[in-house]
Amino acid sequence: MKGVLLVNLGSPKSPNPKDVKPYLDEFLMDKYVIDVPYLLRALLVRGIILRKRPEESAHAYQKIWWEEGSPLMVLSERMHKKVQAKTDIPVALAMRYGEMTIEKGLQELHNQGVTEVLLFPLYPQYAMASTLTILVLAEKIRKEKFPHMTFTDVPAFYNKPDYIKNLSDLIQKSLEGYEYDQLVFSYHGIPERHIRKTDVTKSHCKINGSCCNTPSAAHAFCYRHQCYETTRLVVEQLGIPKEKYTQTFQSRLAGDKWLEPYTDVEIDKMPSKGIKKIAVVTPAFVTDCLETLEEIAMRAKEDFEANGGEEFLAIPCLNDDDNWVETVVNWIEEWKCPLTPKGGIQENAKLN
Repeated sequence: MKGVLLVNLGSPKSPNPKDVKPYLDEFLMDKYVIDVPYLLRALLVRGIILRKRPEESAHAYQKIWWEEGSPLMVLSERMHKKVQAKTDIPVALAMRYGEMTIEKGLQELHNQGVTEVLLFPLYPQYAMASTLTILVLAEKIRKEKFPHMTFTDVPAFYNKPDYIKNLSDLIQKSLEGYEYDQLVFSYHGIPERHIRKTDVTKSHCKINGSCCNTPSAAHAFCYRHQCYETTRLVVEQLGIPKEKYTQTFQSRLAGDKWLEPYTDVEIDKMPSKGIKKIAVVTPAFVTDCLETLEEIAMRAKEDFEANGGEEFLAIPCLNDDDNWVETVVNWIEEWKCPLTPKGGIQENAKLN
């Protein structure tokens, strides 16, 4: 029997420091997030970061927390329910971090007789700290707890026509009646070394102005290339001229070289360039979360206005948008009942 496991990032149990701290510990101690030797990672995370970060993060979570709970969790559950209502095979929801674990999700499917699982990381672009960590942990749990299960992994869908149309339609709808000077595509940042580590060719990725535009097998796992490709396809579909948009990367940690240009730096200096009205979209996320609701919709907006900006529009993520739900269901149905190869979501690749 077939079933689906949707997997998102996760969230603390509550916006209180006592619950934020173990969540951050699990997240930051992941070797695919902070990819340094264990002892150094433990010293950095538990000896330095977790001394102050839980209270700071808790304050940020408190600003966005809904009455129903974490926005990411609530929106993920809404999307999950809509998907399940449109397909006749079991669909479970799990998080990489927090209490709604991947093991619990697989157990839920196992209890319903599922032996073939479509493992669906809810990330459009591939990255070590998102997609890979989900796939590795899920496989570890499968081998230890559910050895008779088999997995089919949904690959990065950054360039899939249905996804690009969903994202483009959402942006177009959000921009109706809004005269913007600049549309900012803000993607989650990652250290540059992650790009080189996921380069299967071991030589292609130079993180310069040309490698992302030069065809290569490396692009199947190159987060930077996939971000730029998502932007290219969307602006092409919407007919946005080159001078009306920019691409940036947000959420970096000090001490390492992260992907540039940085969202906060670029947005803060826009008013001085005469860019007074902007819209920001965050295509690295399909679900609104701390990084979109607090970092962009609140902090970036406040800083933009403090620097002389006049209007700031934060475009929501796809969340439980009906067209996005329909796309996810169509991909599930394509996997459930394959007819002929379509070059769509069934295409798969594995990083060795």
